[in-house]
Amino acid sequence: MTTTNPPDDHDDRLDRIADRNPSRLGVGRAGSRPRTQTLLEFRSDHGIARDAVQSHVSDALVEEMGLFAIQTLVEDKDAYLARPDKGREIAAETAELLREECQQSPQVQLIVADGLSSTAIEKNIPDLLPILLDGLDQRGLDVGTPIFVTYGRVDVMDAIGEELDAESCLVLIGERPGLATAESLSAYMVYGPERGTPTAKKTVISNIHAGGLPPVEAGAEIVDLIAEMCDKQASGLDLTAADREFAKG
Repeated sequence: MTTTNPPDDHDDRLDRIADRNPSRLGVGRAGSRPRTQTLLEFRSDHGIARDAVQSHVSDALVEEMGLFAIQTLVEDKDAYLARPDKGREIAAETAELLREECQQSPQVQLIVADGLSSTAIEKNIPDLLPILLDGLDQRGLDVGTPIFVTYGRVDVMDAIGEELDAESCLVLIGERPGLATAESLSAYMVYGPERGTPTAKKTVISNIHAGGLPPVEAGAEIVDLIAEMCDKQASGLDLTAADREFAKG
């Protein structure tokens, strides 16, 4: 006896996949062109992404979060986009100001940098920063003066950490916005920060936002990682190697 299965409902499958995925799936076309609704949504998302790059983090948020504000060698947004190297370094006067006004030799130096999305900072820092400060305090880790960096790149953490003689550094930075979201934040961590530290020696948690890894969960993961870094005196691939050696035991 031969039985036949009913045909799959491919349209229903595609709808379910599209509903669970931020990518533009199954949007279709009108002749050789995108559908009007698809095109309008694309232009809207593209505009939101551009705004995230071009706008600035508000002074009110920096003050509310109790962050000590500095700026990199970058003068404006155009220079920030054209000269990534300047976003990794601070002026000699800024370094002197840090040494005068900020805590020296902390176990953890916490930094917030606007990066490529000020929107990510505005949306996530109010929830994430208090969790980090409370969690690190509960672990008995000494946290230095929290700093905000305008026009900052990831590696500005190396310059700040070196100037303040920090044992470890954490920078929360706005990720490059995409068409799915402009609110995504990354957390980069390094043990023994100094200028020129390669990316391989850094640990990162990315995709921190309401539709990805929520700030509350990210805060707990970051605290655990920093505590482990300070305990094993390593980060990045060095931390991975230390974990493997520990597992061999």
